[in-house]
Amino acid sequence: MQVIPTKLQDVVLLEPKVINDSRGYFYVPYNKSQFDKMVGKSVNFIQDNESRSGIGTLRGLHYQKPPYAQAKLVRVSKGEVLDIIVDMRAESTTYGQSESFVLNDKNKYQLFVPRGFAHGFVVLSNIAVFSYKVDNIYAPGSESGLIYNDPDLNLDWQIDDRHILLSDKDKELPTFSEYQKSPDFK
Repeated sequence: MQVIPTKLQDVVLLEPKVINDSRGYFYVPYNKSQFDKMVGKSVNFIQDNESRSGIGTLRGLHYQKPPYAQAKLVRVSKGEVLDIIVDMRAESTTYGQSESFVLNDKNKYQLFVPRGFAHGFVVLSNIAVFSYKVDNIYAPGSESGLIYNDPDLNLDWQIDDRHILLSDKDKELPTFSEYQKSPDFK
């Protein structure tokens, strides 16, 4: 597995070694000791999640507030998504910055999203199966997020706004500046 540098502090993009032959391919998506070495710390993933979505579905930008913040290891096993993260850690050197990554079933990239990041993705293919590991439980009372089209963040989702499909909950998320004025901001 290779590490591809990112611009955000503590974020790691991983490119697995894929063995292809006439029968298909083989690769190891996750090996704890190898993963911990690549991110420079031990991460205890406790649950795997998976979603299936159609083109234009945008999920995010989501995060959980402490003490239920979650680190994630995300990948796409079918299709293609544009994955975007925003650093919400006030003490970070990349606070308020974002980065996007194309994850698909061809490149098999995996993205490590540390605790303290808002995370979202939009489906660019007809269908996408999005899989991810988390290191903390889901706590409904702790969930929050940022609105996907925040003018200050100016995120390019690479899809026409008219074709974006959002949940009702995601339509009501605050902007980054509203988050900074909230009691959640530390």
